[in-house]
Amino acid sequence: MAIPAEAPPPRKPLRLWPGVVTVVLQWLPWLVLPIVAPRALMYAVLAGAALGLVIVAWWLFFSRAPWIERVGPLVLMPLAVLATKLVVHPSVANGHMGVMLPLYSIPLLSLALVAWAAAGQRLARGPRSAALLASILLACGVCTLVRTDGVRGEGAAQLRWRWTPTAEDRFLAQAGNEPLALASPPAAPVEPQPAPAREGRPGAPSAPPAKALGKASEAETDKHLAALPPAPAAATTGADWPGFRGPARDGIVLGTRIATDWSKSPPVEMWRRPIGPGWSSFAVRGGVFYTQEQRGGDEVVSCYELATGEPVWTHRDAARFWESNAGPGPRATPTLAHGHVYTLGATGILNALDAASGAVVWSRNAAADTKVETPGWGFTGSPLVVGDAVIVATSGRLAAYDAATGQPRWLGPEGGSGYSSPHLAKFDGVAQVLLLRGSRSTSVALADGTLLWEHRGEPGVSILQPSLTADGDVLVAGGDAMGGTGIHRLAVAHGSAGWTTSERWLSKGLKPYFSDFVVHRGRAFGFDGSILACIDLADGTRRWKGGRYGHGQLLLLPDQDLLLVLSEEGELALVQATPDTFTEVARVPAIEGKTWNHPVLVGDVLLVRNDQEMVAFRLSRAGS
Repeated sequence: MAIPAEAPPPRKPLRLWPGVVTVVLQWLPWLVLPIVAPRALMYAVLAGAALGLVIVAWWLFFSRAPWIERVGPLVLMPLAVLATKLVVHPSVANGHMGVMLPLYSIPLLSLALVAWAAAGQRLARGPRSAALLASILLACGVCTLVRTDGVRGEGAAQLRWRWTPTAEDRFLAQAGNEPLALASPPAAPVEPQPAPAREGRPGAPSAPPAKALGKASEAETDKHLAALPPAPAAATTGADWPGFRGPARDGIVLGTRIATDWSKSPPVEMWRRPIGPGWSSFAVRGGVFYTQEQRGGDEVVSCYELATGEPVWTHRDAARFWESNAGPGPRATPTLAHGHVYTLGATGILNALDAASGAVVWSRNAAADTKVETPGWGFTGSPLVVGDAVIVATSGRLAAYDAATGQPRWLGPEGGSGYSSPHLAKFDGVAQVLLLRGSRSTSVALADGTLLWEHRGEPGVSILQPSLTADGDVLVAGGDAMGGTGIHRLAVAHGSAGWTTSERWLSKGLKPYFSDFVVHRGRAFGFDGSILACIDLADGTRRWKGGRYGHGQLLLLPDQDLLLVLSEEGELALVQATPDTFTEVARVPAIEGKTWNHPVLVGDVLLVRNDQEMVAFRLSRAGS
């Protein structure tokens, strides 16, 4: 009599509840934070990635699934993400320094795994395997439907449906209908190059006549040097606002007092118009202003009327820079001097244009001259004009050119990288050019670019301008991939042994990342991350912290002890620049969209822009 075989023990059901709970915890921040705290969305991304590890541990060790099914999905998912990278939008494939797709796919794949495990328990092996493959493909397919319009200051991506037009697309469709006028004939460049296309408008206002160029006179040089710190002061340039952060590149607006009760005298909008993408600020002279923008395949230097915002002329170069975090367009701000507009494009094109007509005076490729490859963030340093020389930074290397002819003068030391612009300073009576480049704070001789001194700090990124104290020290903001790391106060001395530097203190009370700070009455005011803060320059201690403005920018009105703040969300605010406590005086909306560009205040006209539009406001004068 045959003995019946013993039936195999029934397989234990899957232990699903840990996976379900983890997926819920993954997705709650994604669904809730955009509503209650949009700036904290990056925490949802990081939390989702961390909880993805919990999902892996649950599935491998506690799910009770057959071992072939425990290992199979964890092998297929990374392979699917690698394959998906080939078809997603470039902004997703390259976002967050290349890790955006893996980070954002983790919650999707976690949800797909738990949903498949729950729904496919009773399926046979074949259909169950097919369902697994379909779940993974569906999760990865979601990533192919979106693009990003860059990231915000805290790192969260600005997700959009892939097929929707970008702000640049909408601008180009509108600009294409604008009538174009004849261009002014270009002046002969020093080196023959293909003539860039330009648009002009008859009757453009004339700029002040250009003075004779050549070797700068001692009197002219003294004008520049006399305006330099030890005490920060405005330089004499002949322009209302000659370029990046003003005459001394310190964000200080001298001689202006505005009404601060915006409930009674709010900013009055003069005009508003769309603009091509870019993170350039403005240079202003008389009745016109200049900026840079991207228009399709052309990098554009543009001139507009201050009173109306109407275009005066544009100069085009066939170049386009784009990176996934900040999007397309030039980063640097034009500089006005000698009746010319000097500009550095994101790919390294250095132009000298006639300020009145936009005609080419000369043009160089600064990247080729310095043998520096275009960095991942593009060339960002705004040209610095001192006497008859124009000085640019191609990432971490300085180069000087003759302002009249474009002939190369000198090259600074190699090495380092950063976003910072050349900065004119004077230590121990010696004029020099500062550049922050990664872990190095470097100073070179104005005459020939010879290295004078260099201070090395912790490895990091250099984004902001240095700031000079009234007693001759220099403040340097440090940063790394995660944000600002603090303010260093450096002492610079010149003795028989040469130049020396030493660090007086490091303050963690003010940690600006890519929002510049200002110095006023022995204190520094700026963004500690996304919150305003004030530190004492005597020892770096924090005096106050308050007010959330994202990663915005600010100006100082020293005659009123007042900060004019432009928030990352496009709001304007007035904050007292006093050491006692944080006090916001007024706050109004100004512009829509992510706003990283530096504002400009000339007289009673305030100019703001971002990568989509620009606006001019008239501010009431104090006592009017």
